[in-house]
Amino acid sequence: MPTDAPSNLPPVLRPDAPPAHALADLADRFAVDVHGDLAGVTLTGITLATADLRPGDVFVAVKGVNRHGAEFAADAAARGAVAVVTDREGAELATASGLPVVLVDDPRGLLGDLSAWVYRTGRDDDLPLLLGTTGTNGKTSVSHLLEGILGQLGAVTGLSSTAERHIAGQVIVSRLTTPEAYEMHALLALMRERGVEAVAVEVSAQALSRRRVDGIVFDVAGFTNLTHDHLDDYADMREYFEAKLPLFLPDRSRRAVVCVDSEQGAEVVARSQVPTVTVGTPVLASDPDAAAQADWTVEILDERQVGTEFRLTARDGRTLTTLVPVIGRHMAANAGLAIVMILEAGYAWERLVAALDGGRIDAYLPGRTELVSGESGPAVYVDFGHSPDAFEKTLAAVRRVTPGRVVMLFGADGDRDATKRLDMGRTAVDGSDILVITDHHPRHENPDAIRATLLEGARRARPDAEILEFSPPERAIIEAVALVGEGDAILWAGPGHQDYRDIRGVRTPYSARELSRRALRAAGWPVPEPHWPVPYPDDTTPDSDPLRPAFPDA
Repeated sequence: MPTDAPSNLPPVLRPDAPPAHALADLADRFAVDVHGDLAGVTLTGITLATADLRPGDVFVAVKGVNRHGAEFAADAAARGAVAVVTDREGAELATASGLPVVLVDDPRGLLGDLSAWVYRTGRDDDLPLLLGTTGTNGKTSVSHLLEGILGQLGAVTGLSSTAERHIAGQVIVSRLTTPEAYEMHALLALMRERGVEAVAVEVSAQALSRRRVDGIVFDVAGFTNLTHDHLDDYADMREYFEAKLPLFLPDRSRRAVVCVDSEQGAEVVARSQVPTVTVGTPVLASDPDAAAQADWTVEILDERQVGTEFRLTARDGRTLTTLVPVIGRHMAANAGLAIVMILEAGYAWERLVAALDGGRIDAYLPGRTELVSGESGPAVYVDFGHSPDAFEKTLAAVRRVTPGRVVMLFGADGDRDATKRLDMGRTAVDGSDILVITDHHPRHENPDAIRATLLEGARRARPDAEILEFSPPERAIIEAVALVGEGDAILWAGPGHQDYRDIRGVRTPYSARELSRRALRAAGWPVPEPHWPVPYPDDTTPDSDPLRPAFPDA
């Protein structure tokens, strides 16, 4: 599958003063054989990619789909690597580099443990409190809510999410939902170095399957839900679900908090092998009675543009009422999960009540039903949701706070799970008054074909609905704004916080938030000043001619 060139990705974050180790000690702990002289060799880092390599690193060479990483051992040596860790096939290829070779049976499988040893970030090391969240929808929101609440409690925080990495107030754009194991351990070491007390980590199914969180034990693991997604990576929904379950084993977490609003929540509870508590939101749950019997319940009290007010209640009668600063009942459910995770991590209930009860959660959720319009005129929300379930919940939330019409604008990812596209079209048209279909990340697919499938799903569901198609999205948002007025709303789903589009493997500067703001301003509506990074100059858009197709020769 196509990937971004390393030059298009943010840098790997590492500690400023990494621990130093003798290469011989690494070999004693992990090797089945060694080639070359290890004496006197010292290492200070580890990497899987030569593009990320720094002097003093060990280069871990694994066999890929098309090539073996050991073919790049000479490049690693030129960049300052001190040794190669690889398998038997790789050892033969790496010998010519002149570097010592540490032979292991499964370098990919050992990467997490190797990284934990290099950065001293394993189970028994001194680390910040670690809170990991998995599920289909809501992982990013829960992670940002965890960080916001912890900040209100006075903690110095860290964050690793789809949207951003945060280290004690520093903000960096993310590379992957969950970094590679060597990146993740380096990030934790940097957070520890900077005095971070607690870290919220988004843990995808792919991260577990691809061993990106190996060597890490979370103090609390959270589960949001399971819905249709990622069948480009997994054979079916059962395999996708099974990929998430290892997070709830003792070698991955110490405690768990599970949302039981989706039917899979009960199975996570049944199969969890760590102490587990449950959270339910009966108004959202597939089984409201089961959700009402959870250890903690979330009751929706009010929904308005500034956020969603809810009450969190324990079986023992403890209650807390607060507001999550984003619309949507599902956002209240996410916030309830976050609060209980923090409680299970050891923070006192009284501190949570003092910080939140009767007030609001102080959190910014980039691109999660984010209101980018001004105080008057149509409301425009930009959201990262890109699954049928996310569409359904977010459209319903927008509908409940919108007196006028709701316009839905969206596209679909290329080179990703195509099986959900018909359902995306159906859900989008069912929840909106006007549907506008456009492009998202076409990657190496023809965007015309992607849109055709989305249109088919929508027209099957509502043949007489108002369904429009515009390409590229620079034009689509202008056309959508022309359809609305005071009291109406636009939900632009898919791009969320992202500052690029992937077009044939190239990250093209792009911001749905900024394009929405400019379309509103061009239509005469007041707009707020942006509080997000703009990936192109103020006097331009990423496409100076919005009528020019993104794929002129498709």
